[in-house]
Order: sequence, then structure tokens, then C-alpha cells
Amino acid sequence: VTNKERAEELKNKLISTYNIDAIKIQADVSKEEDCLRLLEETKNHFETIDCLVNNAGIAIDTTLEDKTVENFRKILDINLIGVFLMCKHIGTYMKDVQGFGSIVNISSTNGIDSYYSYSMDYDASKAGVISLTHNFANLYAPTIRVNCIAPGWVNTEMNKELDKEYIAKEKKKILSKIIIYKNKFVNVFWQRSYHDHIIRGEKDYQKIWEYIDGNPSKWEDDCFYTK
Repeated sequence: VTNKERAEELKNKLISTYNIDAIKIQADVSKEEDCLRLLEETKNHFETIDCLVNNAGIAIDTTLEDKTVENFRKILDINLIGVFLMCKHIGTYMKDVQGFGSIVNISSTNGIDSYYSYSMDYDASKAGVISLTHNFANLYAPTIRVNCIAPGWVNTEMNKELDKEYIAKEKKKILSKIIIYKNKFVNVFWQRSYHDHIIRGEKDYQKIWEYIDGNPSKWEDDCFYTK
């Protein structure tokens, strides 16, 4: 959430809908002192930190001629360094103090393939998140689970200023059904390992749909899907 009012709204919604305790904390994840403060305030209120989702991110899509080193660094500071700092400090607390926890880093399919040259700086940051996830998973295993999700295009406020033709093209890729394969996507926090099962990109989804729709009985023991 990017502003105080929306954060308050989300906090109240969580409390009223799920009857749970919730707090809001403002922090700039690119600043180490803010990450440390966030850790202190969270553990002081809740005592334990069960999971961490690194979802903070920005994009500044421009032509190559308009890209600046300043903006490139800003994107890396938030999208990549922020993930590093949160994984380092909260992950260390989970591992050395609590002895349990789960971390989920939000990357992007743009970190795997290049679709849109205007977002090369964003793409580079998300590729780095995937690499960081592998390294932190190895570092914190077996105590802490560290996984990464690489979503495709998502219709959020951050993407509203993208080229209209590109938006229309990306919307056509959005699946109308949800795949649950061997229960691996039911609850990502409790996956055994990020190595268990990975579906990459549109081509893999297409292969799965062709296989399921062609003869779904083959997958009846391992897979179900919903409209």
C-alpha cells in the first residue's frame, strides 16, 4: 500500500473481515534503518513473525533515451535492495531467534523473459529477486522456507500508464481458470520447497491447458482446475 489512507483502510478491513489483530507501519524498504525499525515494531507488537512477503516495488517505464542512472538505481534500491534488506534482517530473526518462519518474494515473469524494452530496469531488478531467493533459500534451509512467485501482468495502478496496445496484449494472456497442481499452489507459505514445482510463462501454461482439456482424466490424481 502506498499511502496512509489506504493502509488504514486495509488494516481495518483485515480486522473486521478476519477478526485478527493488525497494525500499519510506514517504511522505505530501500533504507536499512527503516527495515530494522519495521522489524522491531512488528516483533514488539506480535512477538513472533510467521511470514514475510516482499511485495514492495516500482516501475519507471521510459524509452532508452529517457532512462537515467538515477531512476535505474531507484528501481534497484526498492525492488532488489529492499528485498535483500528485509530477507537479511527479518530472515535472520526468524532463523536465529524464533527458529521458524516463511519468506515469499514477489518477482515477475519479466525477470525470466523480456517482453517490453521500456521496463529493462524493472526486469533486471526482478531477475535479481529470483537469484536472491535461491541464495536465501540455501542459506536459511532447513529452518526457514524461502520461495519466490513470478506473476505475469497484473492490472494494478502501477501499470495504468503503460502503452494501451501493450495492456490489451497482456490482458489476453490472463488465464480464465486457476490451476492447482499437486496442491503446490494452495498455500505457498507451506510449500516444502520452491524446487517442488515451477510453471514458467505463457508457453508452459498453454501446454498444461492442452493436456488437461485433451484428456483431463490423466491428471485426476494430481491436478484439478477451477473456472
